[in-house]
Amino acid sequence: MSDEIIRTEGLQKEYVLGAETVRAVRGVDLVINRGEFVAVMGPSGSGKSTLMNMIGCLDTPTAGKYWLNGQLVSELSDDSLARVRNRAIGFVFQTFNLLPRATALHNVELPLIYAGVPTKERRRRAEEKLALVGLADRIGHKPPEMSGGQRQRVAIARALVNEPALLLADEPTGNLDSVTSADIMRQLTELNEQGQTIVLVTHEHDIAEFARRQVHLKDGVIERDFLTEPVESAV
Repeated sequence: MSDEIIRTEGLQKEYVLGAETVRAVRGVDLVINRGEFVAVMGPSGSGKSTLMNMIGCLDTPTAGKYWLNGQLVSELSDDSLARVRNRAIGFVFQTFNLLPRATALHNVELPLIYAGVPTKERRRRAEEKLALVGLADRIGHKPPEMSGGQRQRVAIARALVNEPALLLADEPTGNLDSVTSADIMRQLTELNEQGQTIVLVTHEHDIAEFARRQVHLKDGVIERDFLTEPVESAV
């Protein structure tokens, strides 16, 4: 399993809502290798967000198994899942989730503060990741002083600062205009070309086409799984 970063076998998730049982994910078998850029797509209610939560160790399956980096994580306790999440996964969200009164540098440093990394090393790593996303000249700016695209780049830098094995991006362009969205997707493409494994959840076909592979869900099962022509090649 050395090339695999994600493997699921018969993954299921059920929720009880009153007298009704909702089968959100109904037996998903999925393998994602290191270095892949995969878009998970599907309409509302398809199970893509539930699958993302399980892949991100934010939720546990009702049945089935999930291995992350060769470790069986589907049967871990909440505390153990939190440790795996903090060590191995970086998250990018639609709403940025930045502290408005903190500088870009401090926002990116936050995961390292929680991890107990010394101040000097924290600053070095945060500056490095901000430079990586093209914001070396914005480290002292606060989110209200930045554009939406710049704020999302700060969020990407924060997600990368712990050197995660996996970057999960949940609708990362949902609050951005089309030009800025394309800019953020090109940033993610560059990160992937440098070796970062990325799983992207989106409902937008033009955004999914930036990924090298698309997994389409419908009614909690994988309907299609195929490779995508790179956007630049298709133009």
